[in-house]
Amino acid sequence: MQTLVLLALVGFGAQLVDGALGMAYGVTSTTLLLLIGASPAAASASVHLAEIGTTLASGISHWRLGNVDWRVVLKIGVPGAVGAFLGATVLSQLSTEAAAPLMAGILLALGLYVLARFTFRAMPVRSSKPLRLPFLVPLGLVGGFLDATGGGGWGPVGTPALLASGRIEPRKVVGSIDTSEFLVAIAASIGFLVGLGHAGFDLGWVVALLVGGIAAAPVAAWLVRRLHPRLLGALVGGLIVFTNTRSLLLAVAPDAADAVLPAALIVVAVVWATCVAIAARAVVAEKRSARSAEAPAPVPAESTTTPVSR
Repeated sequence: MQTLVLLALVGFGAQLVDGALGMAYGVTSTTLLLLIGASPAAASASVHLAEIGTTLASGISHWRLGNVDWRVVLKIGVPGAVGAFLGATVLSQLSTEAAAPLMAGILLALGLYVLARFTFRAMPVRSSKPLRLPFLVPLGLVGGFLDATGGGGWGPVGTPALLASGRIEPRKVVGSIDTSEFLVAIAASIGFLVGLGHAGFDLGWVVALLVGGIAAAPVAAWLVRRLHPRLLGALVGGLIVFTNTRSLLLAVAPDAADAVLPAALIVVAVVWATCVAIAARAVVAEKRSARSAEAPAPVPAESTTTPVSR
């Protein structure tokens, strides 16, 4: 019971972050399931089944607040579903011993990307050019495949790419990625069902993650209009890097982990804290610059000097 309550809280927190950033529900939830002993395939399968409900709730919430571009949803969501089905099929065929370091490596790489992206890069300037299929189809295929094999990756792949294109405003990037993930979650769940059968899903985990995620969806859709993404992205990216550094070392070199792991985690923690500090300073500087730009120009004071009479 205690584990299910914890998973519900994780589902709430993961969806809160995902709905505000457009990423990190899968990587956060999968990372925790791996930590409590789930196999990689079972963890990814359970998370994706829960995501069918959470992404539906998130999509509805974003749609009601005007955060969704439906053309982008269809153009990226359909190829994403194809990639997710293929990724779920591949992961289902791997042994636990082979899948564990693979998933930890993918999650670690995604965490590093999220950490670096939100620590060192500002939001790009928006362009008026439309998003084209030659850009969205490969992006969807790669994002969907990584999402299924890594237990997460749709957001970390899709959201930064759409933001970097500058062709859709940030709140609609987040809303469209979250909404299209509904198709990805369905396709991945079907792939895992075909590859693993009903035994691949832990319904207790699914329900707990689902309840927490659905409760957070409307809050996250509201926050996306008000929350600065850089600081939250740095915090979440560092958490993913920290936890999956441990998982990867334990999977690749279990005999040497006792000697190497403490030092590695200390280094990661220091880098994480530094990145958060950099992101926080950038946020403060951006707000200060915005206030300066909005401030009215000072009115020149009238001269009070009495003219000299002749």
